[in-house]
Amino acid sequence: MRIAVIDHGAGNLVSIARGVERSGATAVIAEQPADLRRCDGTILPGVGTTAAAMRRLAGTGLETALRTWERPLLGICVGLQLFFDSSEEASDEDRACLGLLPGVVRRLEAAPLLPHIGWNDVTTVEHPLFTGIPSGTPFYFVHSFAPAPEEPATVIGTTTYGTEFVSAVASGWYTGVQFHPERSGHAGLQLLGNFVAMCADRAHAA
Repeated sequence: MRIAVIDHGAGNLVSIARGVERSGATAVIAEQPADLRRCDGTILPGVGTTAAAMRRLAGTGLETALRTWERPLLGICVGLQLFFDSSEEASDEDRACLGLLPGVVRRLEAAPLLPHIGWNDVTTVEHPLFTGIPSGTPFYFVHSFAPAPEEPATVIGTTTYGTEFVSAVASGWYTGVQFHPERSGHAGLQLLGNFVAMCADRAHAA
């Protein structure tokens, strides 16, 4: 398996790549569309802001490549937020995201403190991304915004911090998590391994 890890200028690329390689896959740091060739899946990580990430993706051509990608794609933190139509984090002219899934990214409501930093439980439904990971397992978060999907069926994980927010989604090729699996110990490595397994299942079925 070859898994591309998108470099848009902000993300824990080394930690994610190591997690992927612990599952027996080859990690490819992707800085341009050509780097996605012959890859079986892609991880879109991110820290920082959606607007900055979108500018970098647009400048390298990866924005178009991701919109037309037809293999498994995992979004992490800001990478997940980029899946949606727009983000309230940015000014009006910079709110547009990739538009892969319908919905808007909103600031966490009633949060006791922002940014939300640290470990928090993730309540999950059955999905291959969470194979071997019990519902209620804690993962590591660093964020002030989270997606509000228009389609409830896409939600596979939720977390409570002040109020409940969406912390994991899945729809077709797309899966995403608001937390950082690369900073979440054994459970995070299990999740990255599960994504690699999903990529392998897709490749074998093709």
